Amino acid sequence: MTVSATLALNDEVARRRRAGLPTVPLGFGEAGLPVHPLLKDELARWAGSASYGPAAGVEELRTAAAGYWTRRGLPTEPDQVVAGPGSKALLWALFGETRGAVALARPSWVSYAAQASLHGVVTHLLPTAPGHGGVPDPELLDETARRARHDGWPLKTVVLTLPDNPTGTLAAPNAVAAVCEVAREHDLLVISDEIYRDLVHDDTTPFVSPAELAPERVVVTTGLSKNLALGGWRTGVARFPDRDLRDRVVSVGSEVWSCVAQPVQRAAALAFDEPPELRERVRLSRRLHARVGTAVADMFLDSGADLVRPNAGFYLYPAMTTVRAATDVEIATTFLEDFGVATLPGSAFGDDPANKRLRVATSLLYGEDDDQRERALRGEDAPWVTLQLDRIARALGRLLEQ
Repeated sequence: MTVSATLALNDEVARRRRAGLPTVPLGFGEAGLPVHPLLKDELARWAGSASYGPAAGVEELRTAAAGYWTRRGLPTEPDQVVAGPGSKALLWALFGETRGAVALARPSWVSYAAQASLHGVVTHLLPTAPGHGGVPDPELLDETARRARHDGWPLKTVVLTLPDNPTGTLAAPNAVAAVCEVAREHDLLVISDEIYRDLVHDDTTPFVSPAELAPERVVVTTGLSKNLALGGWRTGVARFPDRDLRDRVVSVGSEVWSCVAQPVQRAAALAFDEPPELRERVRLSRRLHARVGTAVADMFLDSGADLVRPNAGFYLYPAMTTVRAATDVEIATTFLEDFGVATLPGSAFGDDPANKRLRVATSLLYGEDDDQRERALRGEDAPWVTLQLDRIARALGRLLEQ
């Protein structure tokens, strides 16, 4: 098992910058914004809380998370909620409890397949329809479930990402509904990773969680790393459909991470309560991600790349079909080593290298310090962002000339 591709590239960008090599950071999916002062103050207020807490999370956090989901049309009780040190840890625990093969979208976030592999779980990578990233094709899912049962290693779980990383797209409600029908027919657990839910660019875009359609079989995970840029605080929550699976994951957590840090849980409880100041922060974040992501998408489209425009989060997933290189790894390597632009090859997300896809993350273009990032967030003049965009445009032009 190697280091996660996203983290490895982040380390490489840092190394290049220490060496004085100008590098545009388009590889790492960090939200790239400062912590809101309200959350800083709440974290500090609870800094003296150094005791262990319940493995499932303190009641205040679980109640706040239940309210968060209830406001989004998913009535939730605190006892359905489990907190972990990031939704990533909760997903890892869930993969350990799947007790059968897992179906993933192709492409999908780098850690799903890696985590399943750590548990010795067989994975099936199923293509997605254009614009429906994160949701495997339902006909192929049905076919795979039938074949896996016949082969003696039955499919037990399907993972959806709503909205999606790496494509930056949100699957339509009918695509989600079709997968839920297949899940019911084959008695599959559905894990719905909704960490980017609050970053759909247009908040009037229809969003349907599979937990609305098949509540008896859907686990929903989310956290605060994307909407409020708290990745380093490591806190996430999961909503469970039944007590048995919930208790099994709590048991795993009790042996692996014991509990989430108490001060972080208390600040997370405030975040999930969504006071007006934090709702406004998320709105501004969504606006900035959309504006910069659209600008970068336009550059790739102008270069001749094949791209479904992103409508959520801060990712895009162009196919560099006009570039002479044979594989996505060659393109990503040339883009970085020759032109100083860091991206990830689509094959890191399970794609075919010959498809020449790049996963582009635009969220670290907002500035070098908190003052610059705050100004970009407020929509003020941000020449440092323009400078980075110009570097991308020049690098794309030179890449195409090769």
